[in-house]
Amino acid sequence: MSGIDPRSAPHHTEHTVGETTVVELRGEIDIFTAPPLAARLEALTAGPHPDLVLDLRSTAFIDCTGLGVLCRARNRAEARYGRLRLVTDSTGFRRILRAVGLAGVFELHSSLSAALDRTSAAVAAG
Repeated sequence: MSGIDPRSAPHHTEHTVGETTVVELRGEIDIFTAPPLAARLEALTAGPHPDLVLDLRSTAFIDCTGLGVLCRARNRAEARYGRLRLVTDSTGFRRILRAVGLAGVFELHSSLSAALDRTSAAVAAG
């Protein structure tokens, strides 16, 4: 672990680019910190056509609970005809997604600009 207090929620910032909400997550997403994040993502995916980018480049750690939160947010966005993209430059995170069978589930980008480009295709989780 990185020394982050496991009882505190991961720090995040939000801003809007056009009609897209960008959420930058920092710290750890685990069994202790996932519930407030899940609640926030539930609120962000509550309306019709949610458009979210989750920037994970400053996330130090994510466990299976955190992966579950990401999966639920993706499923809620898609059920409402929306979109959720992940920004990560971590080969370790991509390896985890492959190991748990989620490699093709998420739309992954290595930069925020690529995730915000409406014409860009999803980057393979490889």
